[in-house]
Amino acid sequence: MQSVKNGISYDLNGWKYISIKGTPRERGYAHGYLAAKEMKEIQAMLRFNVFHDTGVHWEYYIDICKHDFTQKIIDMFPEIYEEMQGLTEGCNAAGTDISLDEMIAWNNSITLLGYWRPAPDEREDNAVGAKEGGGSDHCSAFIANGEYTTDGKIVCAHNSFITFVDGQYYNIILDINPNKGHRMLMQALPCYVWSSSDFFVTSKGILGTETTIGGYNKFQNNLPIFCRIRQAMQYGDTLDDYVKILMHGNSGDYACSWMFGDTNTNEIMVIELGLKYHDIKRTKSGYYFGCNVAFDPRIRNLECSNSGYCDIRRHQGARQVRLPDIIDKHKGKINLEVAKMIISDHFDVYLDKENPCSRTICSHYDLDKREYMSQADRPKPYQPRGAVDGAVVDTNMAKNMSFSARWGSSCGIPFIKDEYCDQHRQFAYLRPWLKDRPEQPWTNFTIYTGKIGSNAKTIKKRSGPANKRYTRRK
Repeated sequence: MQSVKNGISYDLNGWKYISIKGTPRERGYAHGYLAAKEMKEIQAMLRFNVFHDTGVHWEYYIDICKHDFTQKIIDMFPEIYEEMQGLTEGCNAAGTDISLDEMIAWNNSITLLGYWRPAPDEREDNAVGAKEGGGSDHCSAFIANGEYTTDGKIVCAHNSFITFVDGQYYNIILDINPNKGHRMLMQALPCYVWSSSDFFVTSKGILGTETTIGGYNKFQNNLPIFCRIRQAMQYGDTLDDYVKILMHGNSGDYACSWMFGDTNTNEIMVIELGLKYHDIKRTKSGYYFGCNVAFDPRIRNLECSNSGYCDIRRHQGARQVRLPDIIDKHKGKINLEVAKMIISDHFDVYLDKENPCSRTICSHYDLDKREYMSQADRPKPYQPRGAVDGAVVDTNMAKNMSFSARWGSSCGIPFIKDEYCDQHRQFAYLRPWLKDRPEQPWTNFTIYTGKIGSNAKTIKKRSGPANKRYTRRK
């Protein structure tokens, strides 16, 4: 265990747990100090990955953030800005040289790299910005209650499927105990003031997750999503508060199907949040799920391109079928163990068989030949991308400020970088930037109370057939 004033951290089962407390500057400093090593790796990764994927250096986006975002963060979210000041100071004190401008850009990187588009009168090179095709596709998730769960209360599950080069840093469990507002336990990235994966519980009894809306292509430079969702987590008392905070200053960045639950009432809600259009549903008996497609026709047709809606050759359409199929199959029986099984599922509806691939709930692009892909510009065969985790929570866990998570992949299939790069030479250039992710157990985490054993517990029992080992395809 490592400790610093106002913070502790330790490593367990592939995760790095960080607990911080105090004023914005104090908790930020502790977080930055404890995550400095990881932040140094991320800086190197960004300088390689951003230039390789965009042809533009990371420093360009740091400058964009400084000129287009920082002042509004100072004006509208001074507490978050002060926390990032502390993060910068903590990193530097622990030997990682980083500027405040880069720290803010890092926290805002999803907006900068995925959604930001300069207007012609704002930037001389207005071709730089979000890639053609719109926002990326990330994650599988569902939330259920009432007649679908064993006790009528909330059950929620999520996994992050993402490119492995940046997604391998989502292994932070962050406990923030602020001097104002609600305590938060979340999955996060090092030195992030928010989750971004997004999976969290708060001391007010709210739990939340999301999946992105793929192909989303609208953006206005209003208030960045990382500030809005963090503000909602820390100060939102009700589901209505989350709607209000997320809608205020909405930029269309990180357009998502946001799923929230209130453990005080066991009501659940989904917000499909576009820019001009949004759709909100709430229930005390039912379920919502996310598969990277917008169900609201206005968002899907007017604010997205190439959405994959109903195309079961693609992961959006396949999971659009599989998630409700498997949830309905377990109606009335959904609990934490069933949720782990669902989020680890490998049934391919296109080929009608068990087949871990890009189309399954637990996504494995790295195992997929992609011979059935409907468009050549979609992710490439055997691309190093897919589920890097799994997380589940129910009302009882959330009320105790805890959840269960698994690092590596939801199902436990390991990723070994040398084996992968040897078999797929087209991606061997990524070898220095990839990390092994061996099979790990499910682990319960909760807020820090002074003893490691009191807030982390390895779950030794495996969750059924989802843990079957598969041989990597050649």
